[in-house]
Amino acid sequence: DGKAFESCANYKDNLKLFLLLVLVYEVHVYTGAKLGAETDSNVYINLIGTRGDAGKRKLHRSKNNNAKFRHGQMDIFHIKAVSLGDLEKVLISHDGAGPGNGWFLDKTVIKYKEGKEAQEVVFPCNRWLDEYQDDGKTERELTANSKYFVKENSSQQWRVQVKTDGDSPEPQECKRTLVIYGSKGKSDELLLSPHTPGYVCFLPRATDEFIVETGDLGDVYKIRVSCDDVPGFEGWHLKSFHLEELHTKQELNFDCKCWLSLNREDKELVKEFPAVNEHQKTLPVYKYVVSVHIGDHWGAETVANVYITLYGKRGDTGVRKLHTSLAKGRKFQRDKVDSFLVEAVSLSHLQKVVIGHDGEGYGAGMYLKMVTVKESQDSDKEWVFPWLNWLDTHLGLCETVCEIVTVGRRLISSPKLPEINMKSSGLWIMDITGSDLSNEEDPICLSFFFYGNLSHKKLPLQVTGKAIQIKDELADIGSIYKVQVTGPHSKLKQPWHLDLLHMKNTGTKEEMYLAFDCWFNPNEDKCVELPALYADQEPLPVVEYAIHLHTGDLKKAGATGEAYLRIQGEKSDSGKRWLNSRNSLITFARGQVDVFKIKAVYLGKLNQVLVGFKSLKKDEWFLEKIVIKEVLYPFSAHVFVHNDWINKCSKKDFVEVAIPLKETSVTSLLTKNFDTKSRGRWQTWVHCTQVPEDVPDIQVVVFGRKGKSPAQKVQNLNDNPFLLTVGDIGDITKVSFVLHGSCLGRGIKLHKLRLKDLDTKQELGFHTEAQCLFGEDGSETVTELAVVWPDKPPLRGVLYLISVHTGTLPASGTDADVFITVFGEQGDSCQRRLRHSNFERGQVCICEMRAVDLGQLSKVLVEHHNVGYGSGWYLDHIIIHEPGKTDGQYAFLCQQWLDTGVGDAQTERMLK
Repeated sequence: DGKAFESCANYKDNLKLFLLLVLVYEVHVYTGAKLGAETDSNVYINLIGTRGDAGKRKLHRSKNNNAKFRHGQMDIFHIKAVSLGDLEKVLISHDGAGPGNGWFLDKTVIKYKEGKEAQEVVFPCNRWLDEYQDDGKTERELTANSKYFVKENSSQQWRVQVKTDGDSPEPQECKRTLVIYGSKGKSDELLLSPHTPGYVCFLPRATDEFIVETGDLGDVYKIRVSCDDVPGFEGWHLKSFHLEELHTKQELNFDCKCWLSLNREDKELVKEFPAVNEHQKTLPVYKYVVSVHIGDHWGAETVANVYITLYGKRGDTGVRKLHTSLAKGRKFQRDKVDSFLVEAVSLSHLQKVVIGHDGEGYGAGMYLKMVTVKESQDSDKEWVFPWLNWLDTHLGLCETVCEIVTVGRRLISSPKLPEINMKSSGLWIMDITGSDLSNEEDPICLSFFFYGNLSHKKLPLQVTGKAIQIKDELADIGSIYKVQVTGPHSKLKQPWHLDLLHMKNTGTKEEMYLAFDCWFNPNEDKCVELPALYADQEPLPVVEYAIHLHTGDLKKAGATGEAYLRIQGEKSDSGKRWLNSRNSLITFARGQVDVFKIKAVYLGKLNQVLVGFKSLKKDEWFLEKIVIKEVLYPFSAHVFVHNDWINKCSKKDFVEVAIPLKETSVTSLLTKNFDTKSRGRWQTWVHCTQVPEDVPDIQVVVFGRKGKSPAQKVQNLNDNPFLLTVGDIGDITKVSFVLHGSCLGRGIKLHKLRLKDLDTKQELGFHTEAQCLFGEDGSETVTELAVVWPDKPPLRGVLYLISVHTGTLPASGTDADVFITVFGEQGDSCQRRLRHSNFERGQVCICEMRAVDLGQLSKVLVEHHNVGYGSGWYLDHIIIHEPGKTDGQYAFLCQQWLDTGVGDAQTERMLK
């Protein structure tokens, strides 16, 4: 059976003890769903627990699949081992054998039973084991992040019957999965594959049966069926699903009658179906309109594949690829909005989205402004999920996936009202909903602050039940831009949850739903706020402010007491934020930096901080400075210097000091700690077509802010990676391809150029659209490409006009090939052959040179190869002109021979 390793206990006491100590570990290995995730390599695993490890085991034969480690597949293996105690780590690796050896591992789950307790331990990975991907490692040490104790008899077994329609194509190699949703949770992805090797499922008019196992799902309300997106897949015409729980005999029918295909009808490979039975209402199916708003930053667009999952009070949609935009043109472009249809059983109130991309393509990172979702194309309201940050491996938060919690729901378009109604403010009707209160509990005292562009207003509120309504004109505060809730101001016996604030103006008909979704706990002074949500207006972002309080390193500088602060900005203030819990004290130790985090609607440019402090022991506190960092792109750090004591005061009173802003610094990314410093080793991919049969000798030179690399041979043009060693040249600015030998008959079409640092994992992209190496006719010797940084424009391309003035002395002209290298503050042009051949006595030859902007020019190197009769040449001067610039003309005086038989016999001159 392929078992090459047996684990034995020391059984010198008795056989019964030996049998108790040897366990069967059920290993569930989840291969990821990324492109190329599968592997043909031999995979090995070692389980490590508190009592030792199981040794390195080869995962021989999958218990549930004929072919193991396929794209998006879960494989089960059994390992016998002496009890390892509590499992802590897993060491998993592969040997790199086989043509497709790279592997993307999603996670590993270990299930086992020791005594009466069945246990399940999850080891997440979500990384490549591939020498050409990620960090190049083919072994991962995984740490347990969750452990479950599975109750006996809590699992369910289902008989699943699937009917395929008669006009469905003959089945192809394609993974088909099922997810079952119930009131107590959802199942894993259940693979619908035959248990008998060689049996073909999903034939036209066939009914296939599968037995699957899940946890206790409660009342089932929907299923999700999906197919893999594999090349050449014609689709699957699904007729129906029938589920029967084998213990309770509960039966569920799902009338599907739809295609899962990218070529028919809805062009979807994922479908959801509500349960139909007489005991519960059938849920509606919505075509959610998901709109992705790309920001107006350089490089904000992406060509990567983008995926999203919607979450609501009633489950989730699963991961969906956003492939067909309702808008015309290219998807995910700078300062544009793309809308997509995501069909799913009703999720009830939406709570969050998880959105990300797969990093494919060049300049894959994108700047995401926000996501909005509405229930249908006809809906007049939409849920708002603001982000205002990068999804990029090296910008912003340095992540390509983010989770965004909704701030609420808004009208899609402004109400059309007569001008007279728009001028009158009207009455605001506000409905507040939250968790229920028992009759024995006292009312909860909260304060609602409504901030407008003119002023703000406080409304005290006593919450007595699950829903409460208040009415107020909110006069004289102007247009509301945020709502803040503070409290509780009374003693709580148990936590209370604030769900939603629904505001509607009787005059202007403005309406918004603010999803606070937060708990107010006993012994806590809470302050939460959300932006107002208006149609056709971008909401202000909710920003996390990290506050660093620096206590001075002086004698008796520390203190213990109560403290709060209030951050003031050009738009508003943060409200009073307590640094200590109610009925407790906080200690600021000498020389210590204390960090606190608060969330507030964007305050604009910060100008001062108010700090309040009270010590019961009448301590003095030496506050050196406060540094406040905004976790919002571009990231800002604001420094407020106090450098003084906060004086003693009575036990009853707070001392409040105002500290003005000292300085602000801005950066495009948060500090990201790389495991190692870059050693200048870059994995390089070049993909070209129209390559001559006799592949020319092409070399590449990489330029950086601090210098350039030596010329190195381009090892292949067919997208196979090779190594470039560039050394310490600083941030890379451009790459130059240099042709050695004779000119080509036509240019080489460049489709792709990509560089990846093997140490820091930084990736660089280049615009390769309509690029031909060495010109369309192949007559050029150098082609340059500027690096595309996500947050700033690349160096521009420049067409330089070079005027070469040959002298008037006898025999000044030459028939030799003339070469020039132009140097500037941003590098050099590499050696170029001047294509004009008329370097005759007294003539002016004008040549063109395309190059990445060299900045201020400083010198040129001019030379010839001294080939041919009368190759000696008297050069008077060279003028280089950059069209379109008034100051873009440079003159380089020579007035010397380039001749082996005259003067110093040199055939090259450096001109300044």
